[in-house]
This record gives sequence, structure tokens and C-alpha cells, in this order.
Amino acid sequence: MRGVIDEVEEKLRSNEYKMTPKREYVLRVLLENKDKHLSAEEVYNLVKLKAPDVGLATVYRTLELFSSFDIIHSMDFGDGRKRYEFGVDNADGHRHHHLICVQCGKIIEMNEDLLEELEERVNRTYNFTISDHELKIFGRCSECVTKNIKE
Repeated sequence: MRGVIDEVEEKLRSNEYKMTPKREYVLRVLLENKDKHLSAEEVYNLVKLKAPDVGLATVYRTLELFSSFDIIHSMDFGDGRKRYEFGVDNADGHRHHHLICVQCGKIIEMNEDLLEELEERVNRTYNFTISDHELKIFGRCSECVTKNIKE
């Protein structure tokens, strides 16, 4: 974890920002929960456990700062809240895709690129070079499907 913190610190410094202790708390929470898609409020609540003096506004500003330097990515899963995850680009520069359960809110990550053929077709047909894409598929997870069958 220290290596990642050092890399982020260098990125901030090269853009004339400092890695303050409060920013490091936010970063540590994101790193410790990198398998989750935390909202700003959830990040704040986790940071407060370690640093009670960190305010919600500081967490919001830090998340926006980290987002602006592509340290983290923000997403909207249709629940009206931005969610954040630590830098998760694949080797080809694309983010992974998400399956979102509309019943329980569970988010499942898909680490395969399902849109490669579509990207090639868009490039050929429209002479448009895609730099990134994000795919969100809404439905019901297996637990909710099973639960509904039993009811």
C-alpha cells in the first residue's frame, strides 16, 4: 500500500498539490475497500473511524481532486449517488463493466471487454476513435432471482 500512496503523492506533487494527512486517510480508505464502490458518504464514515477531525467537505474535495487526476473513477449506478473506485483501468485503458442488481443494489464487476467488436465497427463506420467506454447492465442478481422464485 505504501508504494501506491507514494505514487499518488508524486502525482499530486507534480501537479503542485500536497499529500496532506487528511488526503492520505481518504486514499487509504479507498485502497482498503478497492473491491467496493463507495459513495462519498461511505468514504467519509470510514475515514471518521480513523480520523474524527476530517469533515465531509474535505472528503468531497479530496475525491474530486483524486478524480481530476485519474487516481480514482466516479460512476453513477442509477441510485442518485456518485460512487468511487480506485484506479481500475485495464491494460488497454478501458474500465471494467458493471452488472447492477435493481432489487438489492449489488454491483458485480465484469473484467472482460464485451464491446471490442462494437468499437471496431464504430471506428470503421464513423471514423471515430474511442478512448474509453463504460457499460452498466441493470437486472437482478442470482440471489434476488432465487429469492423471488421461493416467495
